[in-house]
Amino acid sequence: MCTTCGCGTGETRVAGRVVPGQEETQQAARGHAPPRSTELGGGGAQRRMSYVALAADGEHSAQAHGSTGHAHHHAHPHTHLRADEEVTAEATTASRMVQIERDILARNNGYAAQNRRRFDDQGIFALNLVSSPGSGKTSLLCRTIAALHAKLSKLPIAVIEGDQQSSHDAERIRASGAPAVQINTGKGCHLDAHMVGHAVDELAPADDSLLLIENVGNLVCPAAFDLGEAHKVVILSVTEGEDKPLKYSGMFAAASLMLLNKIDLLPHVSFSVERAIAYARQINPQLQVIEVSATTGEGLEQWLAWLSAGCTARQEKKQGTMAALRRRIVELEAQLTAAAGG
Repeated sequence: MCTTCGCGTGETRVAGRVVPGQEETQQAARGHAPPRSTELGGGGAQRRMSYVALAADGEHSAQAHGSTGHAHHHAHPHTHLRADEEVTAEATTASRMVQIERDILARNNGYAAQNRRRFDDQGIFALNLVSSPGSGKTSLLCRTIAALHAKLSKLPIAVIEGDQQSSHDAERIRASGAPAVQINTGKGCHLDAHMVGHAVDELAPADDSLLLIENVGNLVCPAAFDLGEAHKVVILSVTEGEDKPLKYSGMFAAASLMLLNKIDLLPHVSFSVERAIAYARQINPQLQVIEVSATTGEGLEQWLAWLSAGCTARQEKKQGTMAALRRRIVELEAQLTAAAGG
């Protein structure tokens, strides 16, 4: 189990089926590190990672021994290190942590690159929606899907739902009129690119479509894991603390857009929109912000316009790539013809 966030192994399921190969991925991720806070005023380029202390094989923590402040017995002897030995041991542990973190993220980034190539090839605009639990992600998605169907009826929409347990949110999405596949992570606290790749295989989204990935409710670990998405969209509700961008700066630094949700509740809560936005942009000066209400629909038009622009840009990129390939084929055919004639 991850020493920081409780991620378990062998429990991930996509559409109710065990993900092939996920056991190996999760075993490697047992010691993954959540993102470390960005220094205030820094942008995405300044993001750095924190490191999780990993116990060596066979090593036991006081908690594992059930320590409650009283003496307990060990089957192995305690070794007391000199100061210089402690420094060496600490440096060795730090080096090991760095290497493990690099291995985990490199593995994930490989899968993310595969996902991104697929999205690019198909002209799919993929978004990774992240937030803490209870921000209203699923309600906002349902409202968004209904509005897009009315406004952009020809735009195919598909959804990947991430939760530790249950398929309730995927069922809500399907009831809104979009195909959805559920990823259950068990004890895992985030989606990774390997899971998402299998979910995309299951979902088979159409070319030139919008893919919305609703991550597990968590503002820590999802910031570190690229899924192959075009953008991370962080959702902050007015029922949460306005200083949350400062507390979870890694996520707000990684996001391209912040949706400030539940603004219909502003008359009933103590929340400063201005301070929340200022804090978020203190972390990420380039962060776009849209104020919305999944209940009343306020601000939805601006959000839909942002989605439409992203889909159009992705489709144009695909068309440009295809045109360049066709031109290259013509050039190569001309070269072959000339070579044959010579």
